[in-house]
Amino acid sequence: MRSKHTVGWLSLGQLISWGSIFYTFALIMLPIERELNISRAQSSVAFSLALLVEGLLAYPVGRLIDRGYERVVMSGGSLLAGVCLVLHSQVTGIVGFYAVWAGLGVAMAAVLYSPAFAVVTRRFPVDFRRAIITMTFLGGLASTVFLPLTAWLISGWGWRSAMLCLACFHLMVCFPLHTVVLREAPKPLRTKEKMDGKKGKGFAEFIWKAPFLLIACFVVLMMAVTAALPAHMVSLLRENGLNETWVIAIPASIGVIQVLGRLLLYFFEHHFDLDTANRVIPLLIPTGLCLLLIAPLLGDKHLWAVLFFILLFGLGNGMITIVKGTAIAQYVSQENVASLNGVLGLPIALARASAPLMLGLLWSPATGYSTGISVLIALSVVGVVALACAQKIASRRNCHTDV
Repeated sequence: MRSKHTVGWLSLGQLISWGSIFYTFALIMLPIERELNISRAQSSVAFSLALLVEGLLAYPVGRLIDRGYERVVMSGGSLLAGVCLVLHSQVTGIVGFYAVWAGLGVAMAAVLYSPAFAVVTRRFPVDFRRAIITMTFLGGLASTVFLPLTAWLISGWGWRSAMLCLACFHLMVCFPLHTVVLREAPKPLRTKEKMDGKKGKGFAEFIWKAPFLLIACFVVLMMAVTAALPAHMVSLLRENGLNETWVIAIPASIGVIQVLGRLLLYFFEHHFDLDTANRVIPLLIPTGLCLLLIAPLLGDKHLWAVLFFILLFGLGNGMITIVKGTAIAQYVSQENVASLNGVLGLPIALARASAPLMLGLLWSPATGYSTGISVLIALSVVGVVALACAQKIASRRNCHTDV
């Protein structure tokens, strides 16, 4: 019962943190640009800066969590998020705007999925995957809850007052929540070698080994593929000849489909072999992209191809978050999961930032997005193969260990 309460409270923290930090930027861009008299390019730098800072701090945050400082990390991150949102309400120039979002990048590194996944993996070593599924299910509702809430606050009281209201969520809910729930952090996990009286492996010993490198390849490539499409989705759908109703409705439905995918995984995962499920879920992404690639060739049936693409991409994108979030613990090292995931922080940040640009550069008036989609299919297939190879190596290692 205690574990259910812990996961539930941490999931509430994810809902608030994603909703009030990550999804807020899209709504405040326009009023910030108007008030500070800056361009869209200048305002976009702030969010890119936050993502870069988050990536740079992923490793030190992971090390702190592995050493048992999860309470300090997540409660401190919530406090910092609240303070930065208060300061955001007082911003009068572009330098202050950038400084606030750099601070929010630090907070994101401490309170979003990566640290939360590491915390539940350490606290629930036997059932961490189910805890992560629960957390991502509720976290996936962040945009559904906070986009209309923040829009309502901005329209009713202005963006400065809206920032103060969002700060209250962190200072009055998330900070005390993390402070209370994360008491009595578990000691570092004991590996089989340690329990047998042997010297355990430090996380650095895993970094240049094949399982970690393969999982890193899988995570970074799939992150690039799933990050590339959203910024181009509207243009891509228009290019496929869809009318404006579909162009708006289809992207809006992806969030709901993602949550549906996680819900299906929560209720039915125990009916399938875990390794098989981990291989099949990422395959939904390239399969959907193939449908999108051939859609223009299907004439009157192209709409159905696009709709099946959205279904497969939404389900795959929703469930692959769990696969990416648990792969290190399952196939590399559960003891060092936070540190090893932290090593991937900067590569993931660079992939998220560069993938939409790559897709834009590959677009041409003659071929549209077909070249870019082909590249995304190739990258996702390489990622799936890398995961399968990591699973095979981990399986052989476990067999030898059992013997």
